[in-house]
Order: sequence, then structure tokens, then C-alpha cells
Amino acid sequence: MKKLYKREIYLKKIRGFYDETEIIKVITGVRRCGKSSLLEMIIDELKERNVKDDNIIVIHLDKRPFKNIKTPEALEKIIDECAKGVKGLKYLFIDEIQNVKGFEETVNAYREEDDYSIFLTGSNSYLLSGELATKLTGRYIEFEITTLSFDEYLGLKKLLGKDISNNLEDEFDNYMLEGGFPYAVSLESFVDKRLYVKSVISEIYEKDIRKNKRIKNRMLFETIQTYIINNFGATMSIKGLCEYLENTTKSTIRKETVYNYLSILENAKIVSKCTRFDVKSKKSLKGEEKYYLSDLSFYFANNTDNRIEYGPVLENIIYNYAKSRGYEISVGRIGKLEVDFIMRDMDMNYSYVQVARYIDNDNVDENGKNLTEEREYRPLEQARDGYPKYVLTLDRLLQKRSGVHHKNIISFIRNGETF
Repeated sequence: MKKLYKREIYLKKIRGFYDETEIIKVITGVRRCGKSSLLEMIIDELKERNVKDDNIIVIHLDKRPFKNIKTPEALEKIIDECAKGVKGLKYLFIDEIQNVKGFEETVNAYREEDDYSIFLTGSNSYLLSGELATKLTGRYIEFEITTLSFDEYLGLKKLLGKDISNNLEDEFDNYMLEGGFPYAVSLESFVDKRLYVKSVISEIYEKDIRKNKRIKNRMLFETIQTYIINNFGATMSIKGLCEYLENTTKSTIRKETVYNYLSILENAKIVSKCTRFDVKSKKSLKGEEKYYLSDLSFYFANNTDNRIEYGPVLENIIYNYAKSRGYEISVGRIGKLEVDFIMRDMDMNYSYVQVARYIDNDNVDENGKNLTEEREYRPLEQARDGYPKYVLTLDRLLQKRSGVHHKNIISFIRNGETF
């Protein structure tokens, strides 16, 4: 029996909906991030609540004996067979739901019966293409999960009985290079981990991208994909990207095409767009977004150079960590200054976050003023609305200045702190 690392940050988001029959629970996330395992964890918790096995219906459409179910009629038949004679609330779990074309009406029909609690996972490119929103508007809720954050990475290593260095900075460096795919953690060698990530990338391309009819120019799409992955965390505009592509391909590139291809990468959960937000006007600003990777291994697996550019890498880690905790995240603008992130929680509370490798360094001017520290603190000191402000770095000695919380990134994530 395989060991499952309990991903509490997601389970606690879903628990309140376990018995909810009105809302279909749709679990999304990049391939191999652990969606199917999360379903198993939910099932285990239902059994711990003494839900009978007969009331739990599990249909994995990529596995025997269900892999030949391709039509709504066949899906309805197997569900009815599994539910025959079962009394009370039934918990219906369907994995890889996109294998059944036109499943929405069938699934909704069971929702209407009011004695099924329904959980779905499947291809992000299908579930997020607009079909689900159109046909099940107001009848489902999406729970997006990410690959392992650093605290989860350590937790899974402990569960698997793997050595964990006493120097957590070494573990953090390993995490940056290896990424957070759960299965990769179980592999022994770094080479094997890289090969696994490459196989995940190939699977995403084959199952979520290659068959996408919206991609008319494969070479252009792959050029955009490579550019975005290699420039994660960098500010970019569609206009600037079009100019780069035109210089590269020696052909005219339409903005609409670039927008379309970027949305495909987002729907496949390869990247996530972080828009710009103006603090004074409280409005999102169009253009000059940043894109972050769903997992850093996408970058390192495709590049032979293992040198870490800490600025975007640390931003990417903080971005995914905050995302896993349910924050809405934007690149911030405070007057003429930029703050790395503005976080907004479910209660509409804001916080401001700056990310840097170190501020305790020798980058000083002729008057002894630390220029790195000034760069990180100045934007935060411009925000005078009373919301919390953070500078997150790898420093061990932490600064006290202007009421800003200076936190060590490794400790912050390991302890599961919030903004």
C-alpha cells in the first residue's frame, strides 16, 4: 500500500463540501501534482467517518475496468450499476472525466438527484476551456492544487524515510532544483528526478496541448512556451513579446494569437499569470504581467545550467506558496515604485511582500547606507494604509525597520506562516 502524504492545506478547503450535493467539486492542477492522491485522501477521511464502502463510488476512467467508457450513456450505466441498492448519500469520484465527451449533462443529472456528492478531476485544458463554466455555471467549485511547497516537500521526505539534512539551506537548494512533484521526491538520483519531470512535460504536451485545435502554428506556440519558461518572473508585455517573436520568426505576429497561446499554457497549468495592481486606485493594470511556473523543475529540467538566479526563483517559490494558501496575488505598484507582490486573502485583507536573497550584504554607498535594504524597504514605506508589510529573504539576522516584518523564507514556509 503506497504511503500518502496528507495535504492538509487542501483537505481543509474541501472538507466543508464533503456532504454538499448542490455543488460539484472540481479538482484542478498541473499533471502529476497529486490530484488523484487527493481523492484517495478524501475517501480515507470519509471511511474514518464510518461512511460505508458501498456509498463510495470511484471511477478512474484511465484504468481498468473503466478505460473503455467513452460516452455519457456508458458512464450513466456504470454509475447506476455501482449505486444499485445503495441507500443514503453516495459519494461519486470520477477521475479523468474528460475521457467522456459531453459528460456535463450526465454529471449534472446526478447532482439534481440530491443524493450524490460529486468530485471530479481531469485534463485542465478541457475543464478550464470554458465548457464546464458554460454548462455547469453556478453548480461547481474549483479547487486548484499545486505541486509540493517546501514544507510539504520536507514532510513527504520524512514520511518516505528519506534523509533530511540538518542544514535546511541545503534542502532548500535541492527543492529549488528538483521541484515539488510528489513522485519525484520518491526517486533516489537527481538524474532520475530530471527524467521524470521531462516525462511530465511530454505528457502535458501530448494530452493537454498537442490536440488543441486552437494552436494553428506549432512552431510559434513552442517558441512562446520556451520563452515564457526561460523568462519566468520577468516583467513582460504582449507588445514586447510580439516584437521579440517577429524578430525571431521574421514574420508578423498578431497580439490575439499570442494571447491565445498564453491562455493555453495557463490552462495546462504550466504557468500562472500575475497581473499588476495599483495600490492607490485599487485597480488592476493591463499589460506588463509576470508569469510564474507551476513548478521550478520545468525550467531546470530543460536547461543544462544548474546555476540559480535567486531573484525570480525565490519569487516563484513565494508565489506558489501563497497561491496554495488561497491568496489572490498581484504585482504591486505604489506610486512610481514597484512591490513584488500584493496578497489578498478571502476576507479582502491586503499585505505587501518584497522578496530578495539577502539584504545583509556589502552593497553600500559612500555614506554606508545599504542600497539593497533601501531598495526593498522603500516601496513598503510608501504604503501607509496599515496593512502588513513583509520583506522575505534568506538572511539569518533579521532587520527591524518601519514596522515591516523581516522574515527568513525557509523558516516562514517550513512553519506554515501566513501573510
